[in-house]
Amino acid sequence: MKTISKIILLILFISFTEGVYGQLFRFGEARGLFLSLGTGPKVPIGTFSDTRNLGIGFDVTVSYTDNEFLPVFLYSKLGFQHFPGKQAFYKRSDYSAFSSNVIHIQPGVRFYLPPLFSEDFILLPVIEGGLTWAYFMDNHQFKVDSGKSNFDSDDNKFGFHLGAGFSMFLMDVMANYNFILHHQYMSFDLRVRIPIFVKV
Repeated sequence: MKTISKIILLILFISFTEGVYGQLFRFGEARGLFLSLGTGPKVPIGTFSDTRNLGIGFDVTVSYTDNEFLPVFLYSKLGFQHFPGKQAFYKRSDYSAFSSNVIHIQPGVRFYLPPLFSEDFILLPVIEGGLTWAYFMDNHQFKVDSGKSNFDSDDNKFGFHLGAGFSMFLMDVMANYNFILHHQYMSFDLRVRIPIFVKV
């Protein structure tokens, strides 16, 4: 599973870059290639919040920029989230336990606005957005007296995400709205960025 996820991430990243610029990514032309790790709470909203509690998750993001389109960065994000079931949902249904695990891939574009501070440290406002593919794995467990059998289900869903936050470039604080039909949630993440390749 880990190997497949890495291959999908690489293909999506290269395809997205090639589709926008009509050529394959080449290290010699890059201003920078970065890897970032992020984690934080996930807050279900809308109908998704009727059955799920506050979740947690993490993601790995590869981002790329070039002299020609700075301060715009292209990125592709691979993430995992876990949403436990809601106690109130158990009380009004036959469920004794319910949870969702989500794997998502999110290619997108990030734009860095002019810095708010630039003397002691640099603080940049950031906006980002892109597409979302999510693979949901739900675990259904029922009360003993319900007469129902436990089961697992899975589903592929598509949507989009929009985000805003602040960056000190090597560290970001971001809030993202994730729209997937009947599965909407807000994510609040702290990200640490590691340069992989930088051309000065």
